[in-house]
Amino acid sequence: MPKVLLLAEHDGKSLNANVAKCVTCATLLQPDAIDIAVFADGGGSVAAEAAMLAGVDRVLLLDSESNRAPLAAIIAPQLAALAGAYTHVFGASSTFGKDVIPRTAALLDVGQLSDLMAVEGPYRFKRPIYAGNAIETVEADPKRILAATVRTASYAAIDRSDRAAPIEVTSLAIEPPRHTRFDKLEAGARDRPDLQTASRVVAGGRGVGSAEGFEIVTRLADLLGAAVGASRAAVDSGFVPNDFQVGQTGKIIAPELYIALGISGAIQHLTGIKDAGTIVAVNNDPEAPIFEIADIGLVGDLFEVVPALIDALKN
Repeated sequence: MPKVLLLAEHDGKSLNANVAKCVTCATLLQPDAIDIAVFADGGGSVAAEAAMLAGVDRVLLLDSESNRAPLAAIIAPQLAALAGAYTHVFGASSTFGKDVIPRTAALLDVGQLSDLMAVEGPYRFKRPIYAGNAIETVEADPKRILAATVRTASYAAIDRSDRAAPIEVTSLAIEPPRHTRFDKLEAGARDRPDLQTASRVVAGGRGVGSAEGFEIVTRLADLLGAAVGASRAAVDSGFVPNDFQVGQTGKIIAPELYIALGISGAIQHLTGIKDAGTIVAVNNDPEAPIFEIADIGLVGDLFEVVPALIDALKN
């Protein structure tokens, strides 16, 4: 029977919401056990949060100074060392998961499966290919450890349990690599919801025209309590940093509401929002591909439409 080890993503204080979605995926394997590995320095609160997820049997807390920063080069060897007791090793298809899980697979000398979007059996899954234009069914070798990333946009978060799973403080007799070290972290101020887990997202594209024009996107987002996203064209044009990017080469998201302003809808962008609940598009080009998938579409000048919408919402 399967035994699953999940990689916990966190910021040192709280667990990332993607972990609860990975647990949902893991439960569909009907495994004997689901354990979560927390790599941290002073990660007691993170471990306690992970222990409250329904379906989790145990939380392994690897607390050490070397795990203070989320460095894949440091974490992957430890995850690989733990993996010997498991049949499956899962992580989210986030920037962090996509960094750690491939390294872990290489250390285990196995291939990696990416973007698991549906479970058909312990070793049989569906995943998107060709920018989401096709879905392939893949079957892994049951005789080898399966390392995979989970397309969290395809799963709902598991519920919290009324009983905490046991937390085991664990140590490994391995020397952490010294070829990589943490220097510093630079990040912009985040006073909005996280893009990958937000229930509402307002995104802008090339149609906003400039970094200054992008302010209209942030104004609407702030009014709705939404995260801010962008198309690759907007990022490449320098309107916003690349961590705002939504799409195949950015973040795959599944908000309840997605508002696209001045986004034409290239296939790579549509891949990132196909699991959104309601898609609203505003674009002055009636032939824009975004209208083919939008639930609500409005052909018009966003600099006229959005201020009117903001005024209506305020009233």
